[in-house]
Amino acid sequence: MTISDLYAVLDARFPRELSCEWDNDGIMCCADRDREVKKVLVSLDATLEAILEASKRGCDLLLTHHPMIFKPLRCVDDDVFPSRRVIEAITNMVSVISLHTRLDAADDGVNDRLVETLGYRAEGKFGSPDAPRLGRYFDLDEPTDAERFAAFCKERLASPFVRVTGSGKVRRVCVVGGSGSDLISSAREIGADLLLTGECSYNAAQDSAETGLIIIEAGHFETEAPVCKALAAVCCELGIENEYFDSRSFTVV
Repeated sequence: MTISDLYAVLDARFPRELSCEWDNDGIMCCADRDREVKKVLVSLDATLEAILEASKRGCDLLLTHHPMIFKPLRCVDDDVFPSRRVIEAITNMVSVISLHTRLDAADDGVNDRLVETLGYRAEGKFGSPDAPRLGRYFDLDEPTDAERFAAFCKERLASPFVRVTGSGKVRRVCVVGGSGSDLISSAREIGADLLLTGECSYNAAQDSAETGLIIIEAGHFETEAPVCKALAAVCCELGIENEYFDSRSFTVV
């Protein structure tokens, strides 16, 4: 299977039309689309470290959620970041495919996997005008306190900490992996009591809590990392050897 063949499968599973207009995803870097893919490194992020790790492990492709190239490059110079990523990828013959907001919105993508990791099944989808299928929601069997649900999320997602803004009983839960500030009003419109996301702006979280929608922030990485299993599953279905790389670059002290 070539790079082009694999991307065609991924594009069918996670369609480009689900991507937000402002997004940049797909094939990020590829010196030869006809090159055979024998081994894939799956990672949340296409960092320089991940590219070098892919080369070290003998991988032909780095498959990620976050784009390797998000804003247009003004030049390709090893003294300028992030163009160093492009240079290292081409030099080491590591192709890079990133599936960003389409992976958030798609079935079995970021938010379905997040709900699944919590032990629930999504009952519906919600979103913004430019991404109407981005988030997911579900109802708890019994109402619970926000603090108790936050502790549950912390354990299930292996988050080092969670931040809760607001208080009260929770029955309907909306989830948006990564950054969820833009979907606060949409979550409120479908009657959610709580929005679980990775991170939210301080003021947006305060404003949301004052209007009755509790915000839980459980970590950008922790709320999106479960999707790596979905990407690995596609590779396994195709008989492509794959490995996982933990790309988090932060520590909690």
